[in-house]
Amino acid sequence: MDLTALRTANPEHWTKAAAIRALTLDAIHAANSGHSGMPMGMADVATVLYEKHLKFDASAPNWPDRDRFILSAGHGSMLLYSLLYLTGNPDITLEQIKNFRQMGALTAGHPENFLASGIETTTGPLGQGISNAVGFAMAEEVQRARYGKKVVDHYTYVIAGDGCLMEGVSQEAIGLAGRHELSKLIVLWDNNNITIDGTVDIADRTDQVARFKASGWQVIEIDGHNPAEIDAALTKAKSSNKPTMIACKTHIALGHAAQDTSKGHGALTDPDQLKAAKDAYGWDHGAFEVPADVLDAWRAIGSRGSADRVEWEERFAQISERKQGEFRRAYAFEAPKKLSGAIRALKKQVSEEQPKWATRKSSEEVLKVVNPIVTETVGGSADLTGSNNTKTDDMGIFLPENRKGRYIHWGIREHGMAAAMNGMALHGGIRPYGGTFMCFTDYARPAMRLAALMKIPTVFVMTHDSIGLGEDGPTHQPVEHLAISRATPNTYVFRPADTVETAEAWEIALSAKETPSVLSLTRQGLPTVRTQHKTKNLTAQGAYVLAEAEGKRQAILIATGSEVAIAMEAKAKLEAEGIGTRVVSMPCMELFAQQDEAYRKRVLPAGAVRVGIEAAVRDGGWDRWLLGERGREAKAGFVGMSSFGASAPADELYEKFGITAEATVAKVKDLLG
Repeated sequence: MDLTALRTANPEHWTKAAAIRALTLDAIHAANSGHSGMPMGMADVATVLYEKHLKFDASAPNWPDRDRFILSAGHGSMLLYSLLYLTGNPDITLEQIKNFRQMGALTAGHPENFLASGIETTTGPLGQGISNAVGFAMAEEVQRARYGKKVVDHYTYVIAGDGCLMEGVSQEAIGLAGRHELSKLIVLWDNNNITIDGTVDIADRTDQVARFKASGWQVIEIDGHNPAEIDAALTKAKSSNKPTMIACKTHIALGHAAQDTSKGHGALTDPDQLKAAKDAYGWDHGAFEVPADVLDAWRAIGSRGSADRVEWEERFAQISERKQGEFRRAYAFEAPKKLSGAIRALKKQVSEEQPKWATRKSSEEVLKVVNPIVTETVGGSADLTGSNNTKTDDMGIFLPENRKGRYIHWGIREHGMAAAMNGMALHGGIRPYGGTFMCFTDYARPAMRLAALMKIPTVFVMTHDSIGLGEDGPTHQPVEHLAISRATPNTYVFRPADTVETAEAWEIALSAKETPSVLSLTRQGLPTVRTQHKTKNLTAQGAYVLAEAEGKRQAILIATGSEVAIAMEAKAKLEAEGIGTRVVSMPCMELFAQQDEAYRKRVLPAGAVRVGIEAAVRDGGWDRWLLGERGREAKAGFVGMSSFGASAPADELYEKFGITAEATVAKVKDLLG
C-alpha cells in the first residue's frame, strides 16, 4: 500500500485519519493490551462518516434525533474513543484515552454504553452490534410514523467486521432488515480478510456481497482508504429504499509492520514498529499529542451539528404539548400515570371472577389493558404469536407499508429478536417485549445477558415454562432455564402464580428503567390463588405470605408459578393432620432479595421446616431461601426436577416426577421426623 500517495492525494483528510491511528497506537501501547488493527484500517471510513455524513452534536451527545453510530466490531474500541475525544465529547477526555483499559476509566476494553455518552450500545460479543442496529432502525421507523419526519429523521450507521458477519445472529439481523426495508440502516463492512487465526478463508468462503443482496440489501463495493469513494457510497446509501451494506476493502493495521496479518488484529506495542508506523503516516508528534490545527478541525466536525440540533428543538417545540410530554416520558422510561390504576382495576376484577387461565393467557389479558395505555410498547414473537399470546388487537403489524404497527413478526429468530429488542430500548422512546418458549432462552441468551449488562428494561416473555407443557417432551421442557436466568445479575425473573401476579409482574417490568425482565409463563391453566384483592403490588416484594398457618406453624411451603396451587393443596392436607403450614408465594427471588432483612425474616422466620416447590432444578437460587441466608436456619427439602422431562400429558408428568401435593406432604413429614 503506497501511503505516500494516500497522504498527498488528500492531506487534510489524511491528517485527521492519522490522528485516530496515532491515538490508537499510543493508547494500546500504554495499556499493553487492546486491538490496534481495526481502528487503523477503518480510520479513513470513520473520518469521512463523521466529517461529511453523521448528524450529531458533541456537546449534546444524547440529542434524540442524532444519527446513531454503532461499532459492532467492539474490540476496535479505540476507534470510537478516538472519535469521541477528537470531536469534543464531554466524557471521553485525553486523560480517559491515556487510561484506556484501566480500572475506573470510561474507556473500557470494549465499549460499554452505560459508562459514557456517545456509546450507543455495548459491543464486543461479535454480531450483537449489527443486530442491535436493526432494532435501532426499527425504532426510528416506528417513532417517525408516530411523531412525523420533522421530529424523527435519522440514520443508524454500523461498522462491522468479518467476525460480526460470521456469527449466526448476523444473518438473523440482515434478513430482518431486508424484509422490513430498513432504508435508514447503513452497514460499513471492514473487509480486511483477517481474523485472529489467520485469513478469513481458513474458516469461511461466504460471498458476503451476494449474501446481503439475497437478503434484500443494496450493496456498494469501495476502496475503504479512498475518501472520495467512501463519501460517494454513503451519499448513494442514503438515497436507497433498502438497507445498504458498503463493502470497504481495507488493510488491517495500515502502515504498520503487522499490516495484513493476523498479528495486526491485536495489540501492537513494539516501540520501534510504533515509531515506524507513525513515520509512515508523517506523524512526528509525541505520545497522545494531537496538533492544535488537527484537533481544531476535528472539534469543528463535533460542533457542526449544533445548528441541526437547535433547528430540531425549534421543530419539536411546534408539536402539541401532549405529544412533547409523551415523547419525553417514553425516552425517560417513565410509565404512564394511568398504568397503576389500570393494573389495580384488573387485579380486582380477577380476584372476584377467579378465572382458571394459563399465565400466558393471563399475560395476554394484561397486555389488552396495558398496550392502549403504554403506547410506546412494541411487541412481538419468534413465530409463536398464538402460543406466546403477545399480540393485542390494537397494535397493528409493523411492515414497510405500516410503520405505525407495533407488533413484529420476528420469524424463527430468537437471538435476532432479543438483540433487536435491545436496540429498540437503547434507541430510546420504545418499550420492547417479545416472546418465545422458555427453553429457547438458550438461543436468546447472549442478548438477554447484554440487556442486563447494559441496564436496559427489555422484557422477555417466555411461555411453556416447565414440564407442564406436556406432550412436546423434554426438548421443549425447560428445567434449568430459570436457574440460568436467575444467575444473571441485574435481571428480574418473574414466575407468577396466577393472573393477579402476572398483572403485578407486568407493572414492574413496564416501570423498570435499568433492569430487564423475564416472564416465565405456563401453558397449562392455573386457578386464581389471589382471591382477596390487595391494592398493593405484592409481587414487588418478591415473596409474601399467601396463606398463614391455622395452628402452630411447623412448616413453610415456598412455591412459584404453577406450583403455588400445589402448595395450597398440600397445606390443606397438612392442616387436616394438625400440621400448621404457611404458604409463601415467591414470584421474583431478585426482588425478595432486595427487601430489608426484617421483612425477609417475617416472611421466612426460623423455627419451621421449609419445602420449596418448583417444576425446575433446585440450583436456581433456592438454597438461600430453603436453608436460610446463613445456610443453617432451617431443615429443608425440595420438590422439583433433577432430570429432564418426558413426553406425556402434563398431569401424568407431574405425577411421574413427584411434583404433587402428596409428595410435598411426605417431604414435610419426613423433615419433621
